[in-house]
Amino acid sequence: MHKYLLTLTATAFCVSEAVMAQQRPVLTDQDYARAERFMGYNTQPLIDGSAGQPHWLAGDRFWYRVLTARGSEYVLVDPARKTRTAAFDHAKLAAALSTASGKTYEANRLPFRDLMFSPDGKSVFFAASGKGWKYDLGNGQLSPNATGAAQPSPNARNEVVSPDGQLAAYIKDYNLWVRNTETGQSTQLTTDGIKDYGYATDNAGWTHSDAPVLRWSPDSRKIATFRQDQRQVGDMYLVTTNIGHPRLESWKYPLPGDKDIAMIERVIVEVNSPKVVRLQVAPDPHRGSLSDDISSSGTFDDVDWSPDAKQLAFVSTSRDHKQEKLRVADATTGAVREVFEETVATQYESGQRTINWRYLPKTKEVIWYSERDNWGHLYLYDAGTGKVKNQITKGNFVVTQLLKVDEAKRQLYFLADGREAGNPYFTHLYRIGLDGKNLTLLTPEAGNHQVMLAPSGRYFIDTYSQPDKPGATVLRGADGKLVSTLEKTDISRLTATGWKAPTPITVKDQDGKNDLYGLMFTPTTLDPAKKYPIINYIYPGPQGGGVGSWSFSAARGDNQALAELGFVVVVIEGSCNPLRSKSYHDVCYGNMAENTLSDQVTGMRQLAQKYPYIDLERAGIWGHSGGGYATAAAMFRYPDFFKVGISESGNHENRNYEDDWAERYIGLLKTNSDGTTNYDNQANATFAKNLKGKLMLAHGLMDDNVPPYNTMLVVEALTKANKSYDLVVFPNAQHGYGAYSPYMTRRRWDYFVQNLAGAQPPHDYEMKPKPDPRTEVQ
Repeated sequence: MHKYLLTLTATAFCVSEAVMAQQRPVLTDQDYARAERFMGYNTQPLIDGSAGQPHWLAGDRFWYRVLTARGSEYVLVDPARKTRTAAFDHAKLAAALSTASGKTYEANRLPFRDLMFSPDGKSVFFAASGKGWKYDLGNGQLSPNATGAAQPSPNARNEVVSPDGQLAAYIKDYNLWVRNTETGQSTQLTTDGIKDYGYATDNAGWTHSDAPVLRWSPDSRKIATFRQDQRQVGDMYLVTTNIGHPRLESWKYPLPGDKDIAMIERVIVEVNSPKVVRLQVAPDPHRGSLSDDISSSGTFDDVDWSPDAKQLAFVSTSRDHKQEKLRVADATTGAVREVFEETVATQYESGQRTINWRYLPKTKEVIWYSERDNWGHLYLYDAGTGKVKNQITKGNFVVTQLLKVDEAKRQLYFLADGREAGNPYFTHLYRIGLDGKNLTLLTPEAGNHQVMLAPSGRYFIDTYSQPDKPGATVLRGADGKLVSTLEKTDISRLTATGWKAPTPITVKDQDGKNDLYGLMFTPTTLDPAKKYPIINYIYPGPQGGGVGSWSFSAARGDNQALAELGFVVVVIEGSCNPLRSKSYHDVCYGNMAENTLSDQVTGMRQLAQKYPYIDLERAGIWGHSGGGYATAAAMFRYPDFFKVGISESGNHENRNYEDDWAERYIGLLKTNSDGTTNYDNQANATFAKNLKGKLMLAHGLMDDNVPPYNTMLVVEALTKANKSYDLVVFPNAQHGYGAYSPYMTRRRWDYFVQNLAGAQPPHDYEMKPKPDPRTEVQ
């Protein structure tokens, strides 16, 4: 082409771009800054009356830290006396610390977050200004704490302390050791551990650490753990981005269909005179009944010591999660007795966030969790015969957590969802007899209840609220009767800024049978006469949902902030959520690509009918991890409905994601006679050619949960199909992007503003997260 024509073409193009830019609405830095005011780091500092973690003392007393408009306060509660007082004189302590340290401290801005009461309750110990201090509650004297507790071990984060506090177990050179917490002296417990065949090693593929996975016996003399054999397991590789030679990271990461997966050989380790007792049972797959790891609850799951430490009950889970076997081992000989087993057609789970079975050796019984009647309930078994004695809980609701078993009174306390009228995701606390009689609701207020039992079992702390309504923290007796109100959440400073709560929504599923629940976020400046693009934030699970906690929250990610830029943002808990019936949860079994997408589309259409300001012609979707998988699936499977999608860190190809998650929810990998597999139509790359709208993909290149190759396979498929897409990669970032998260949030806003709203975002706006000043340690 002639140079003259090239110049004319370029000039015309520039003019056209300029004209288009002038016609598009322009968002400024001020618009983004206003939206950023609704991010959690800006809204949370405006919430007062939030009680922190309770710390129990002798006699059922406890202390906690509460955030206030001026800073924070430490509160001491004595349930027996029904008193709630300041834990100490804040002003006197601040003055004494200021004098002793040479720094100025205020009563409501003390420079520590944790403290310890002396056994007699007359003093408190804390660390500040690089020193340990002792404060006498009687005379207000502050002195350096030279005789305080021993310095913590540098390896403390990778240790598990015994019940009596005297020993700390840890891994060294693939073997198990214990450290005396007083003297610091270490003792080696096992000697034959080697690389990839070590004791108590923590590696589930998608999560791994240097901490041991084990369970101490009640008398602190024995440890239940395993020797994990992953010698033949395939490796996963990631490579750093840096100047010079990159560093290769590799670890064992089994995949669906692999012949060899991690196996655990169960052992009991005697501590005082080190000895390894090997349980006389075949190795188990590295599986847990709670989720896709044997330490999901933070400890060695599916093991339960007898009070005298002579027996260890445990559950073995099959590779496909369809079969569970309850067994009891003799802790001295290693002999194992089979008690009973349960086999299901899809996948078994023992509850939500905690293991819900218990071994009761005194009465030779077992409390067992099962969904055999289509709802998650508790059953009482005879541990001798392996037969069911009776069903403990019944009804159209889900037991989520068994909190306490009172063997003397033959009662148990548990959390459950869906029994009370209204939102089925609200959690309440109940008490019931082991015979299934006298079911009692202990938390009657409407809302989501978060409960912590006192160690004695005589009291419990109950924090309750609703997504759109702040609540309170109260103290109750074991019978549920109110002892005192500890705190009431105060959002007056927040609402003064123009903040508003999300709108709870209810729509029908694709079949018009079940109610779906969710939240809708709209601009605080909403004009019902206008039309707003709609964005679906999705996390389909199936081990959870997009809403997360149904308690009150000042911010849920950037949902409200994004809405402030001129969108309606919705979160809809579709079918496949585990907090409903078994059949509801199993809708996606074997077909994870469904991703509740039909429910999402159906629900959004219903919302558009109810709220005419929703513009379905401009529908977007985004999600992270499982939500990233769902987002790409939505863009490929519903290309005429969803116009813009942002897929972050998605597990787009489950044959490239850790073995346990996919094999649990899709089933074992099976190859058909024609060479196809049951995983083929679950892969997003297979359908990438259907893309019509705008899609942004993002991934961290050091993601050791969902390896980045998941996204690269979609990139390859889109490229081969000649489809345009946008790609954001984060060198050296893991699954959640870490320090790059604010950048990703800004890029997300830009992408929706530009491609869904048709507006011009500000140039390179910088997000500026900052901590709540009330939680900073100075």
